[in-house]
Amino acid sequence: MDPPGFSHPPAEDGGCNFEFVSDSSNFSDRPLRIEIVAVLPEGRPEGEGDSEWDRHRKRRREAIEKRKDEQEGESVAMIEGSPSGDEPSRPSGSSWSMDSPPVIRIKSLYVSSTILSAKSPFFYKLFSNGMRESGQQHATLRIDASEEAALMELLSFMYSGKLSTTSPTLLLDVLMVADKFEVVSCMRHCCELLKSLPMSQESALLYLELPSSISMASALRPLTEAAREFLVNGFKDLTKNQDGLMELPLVGMEAVLSSDDVQVASEDALYDLVLKWARRHHPRLEERQEVFGTRLGRLIRFPYMSSRKLRKVLTHNDMDQEFSNKAVLEALFFKAEPAHRRQALAMDDVTNRRFAERAYKYRPVKVVEFELPCTQCIVYLDLKREECAHLFPSGRVYSQAFYIGGQGFFLSAHCNREVQSSCHCFGLFLGMQEKGSVSFTVDYEFSARTMPSGQFDSKYKGKYTFSGGKAVGYRNLFAIPWTSFMADDSLYFINGVLHLRAELTIE
Repeated sequence: MDPPGFSHPPAEDGGCNFEFVSDSSNFSDRPLRIEIVAVLPEGRPEGEGDSEWDRHRKRRREAIEKRKDEQEGESVAMIEGSPSGDEPSRPSGSSWSMDSPPVIRIKSLYVSSTILSAKSPFFYKLFSNGMRESGQQHATLRIDASEEAALMELLSFMYSGKLSTTSPTLLLDVLMVADKFEVVSCMRHCCELLKSLPMSQESALLYLELPSSISMASALRPLTEAAREFLVNGFKDLTKNQDGLMELPLVGMEAVLSSDDVQVASEDALYDLVLKWARRHHPRLEERQEVFGTRLGRLIRFPYMSSRKLRKVLTHNDMDQEFSNKAVLEALFFKAEPAHRRQALAMDDVTNRRFAERAYKYRPVKVVEFELPCTQCIVYLDLKREECAHLFPSGRVYSQAFYIGGQGFFLSAHCNREVQSSCHCFGLFLGMQEKGSVSFTVDYEFSARTMPSGQFDSKYKGKYTFSGGKAVGYRNLFAIPWTSFMADDSLYFINGVLHLRAELTIE
């Protein structure tokens, strides 16, 4: 029961506001001693600038290394009780050494052990086990000078549920200190505030570089997802922004590669970009193999690379041979699967998305090649109903290149307008890539799967002598108007997919 005349402090976001308790000897039961140590100067890493975000990136690296050292030394110096008085003390734990930075300032505050323990497992252990074992009536925290402002904000938040700053760099410091002292509610609050502020490429990269050891990674997920989305939007069209892509650090490259929406000519072209980036940023072969094996390799969609490029992958030493063999074998098995099985694999792999198709400028194809009794290849091209719908009234979609007799060819699907009837219709064409003045005579046949049998029915046959840049085909492949082709009861869409086949033979 409350004493007469007592009223509870106002609630904030559904909880109690204990701001009146902060640093008050009347309502607090423990003195907290904060020892602030100097940050030893270090050389600046190559390529690091003087911006506020650069300084935070450097500070974050130092904090991660310090956290590792503290964990190895069981964080004795951070949480132990210290002798009374305001003179800087020497920790008795094994983590102290003559090389430890000097204490430059001491702060003493009155705190409520109950409130802090309720908000943080760290403070719960500090006020229960740590102080009982040391026999002290007050606790000591040791922090870097760069953490002082953030710690004061954190302690204030633990009483009031509010932060007094909207500075993104200070909020990031508070986030790191909240992680250090295991205040998950403050971490979530910082992430919400940072997500609501304008984002830049520098800040997005910094958010993605937050250490994986952060407590309760779910608290960070909304912020890192927003940062990843920001970077992907900035590099959505990789056919135009390749120079900027080459400047990204590893976490930025991972963010771009994890997206299904990046626009690129083909997975072959994206693989070449990643290879170029890796050789630039990791010139040492062993380091490059490590990066591909543990970080980048799982984000490359090998199943959507051409067989020609997969052969080249096996000859490159940028990836460990065991990794590249496994990736290529998995890609070949995927290509051999029927369409419904490939769709199921793409839906199941929600983590790495290696079976999911990107927004390729050129549509992937599946190719089966024969050398005997004559040079021949069979090319399969699948188009979704929505892709076909986007072709109206005069659009085109091109396949990725495939090869026969050492020469590159491609398929192109068009929405054409018949000259005589003025009706739109679906057309399919075969073209040869422009390379010199070489000529090829090719027999070709276009087929499409048709309901209800689901078998491929031949639609057009022809023979043509190709020279560079030429194309041949049929303007109305199905001999029906566009409206009939796209109708709900169309015979040519099976589960929403148009299945096309082209057989090429060189005698």
